[in-house]
Amino acid sequence: QVQLVESGGGLVQPGGSLRLSCAASGSIFSINAMGWYRQAPGKQRELVAAITSGGSTNYADSVKGRFTISRDNAKNTVYLQMNSLKPEDTAVYYCNADIQRSRWSSRAYWGQGTQLTVSS
Repeated sequence: QVQLVESGGGLVQPGGSLRLSCAASGSIFSINAMGWYRQAPGKQRELVAAITSGGSTNYADSVKGRFTISRDNAKNTVYLQMNSLKPEDTAVYYCNADIQRSRWSSRAYWGQGTQLTVSS
């Protein structure tokens, strides 16, 4: 069994910063790409940022220059550092990881979500 557990959400003022963490645990052979998605009320879930096992990253245009994704492979953890936060960043943020439980197959796992609210 594999679990992704997120932490770090909360309420922050516009212009503020916050860091999200997501730790994977359980029967894990290896982890490929990891990423963060978000879903605002009434909107579809969208990719925010992703990082490969080798450290290559990509970002949604709306967060480029403000958010930074990173990972600690030894800890099976991915982070999202969010700076210069805007009210439109308000959403539930979900961690996603492509995890191999054996050498031969992988599948996507999701965290339970953590709420970020940007408001004065």
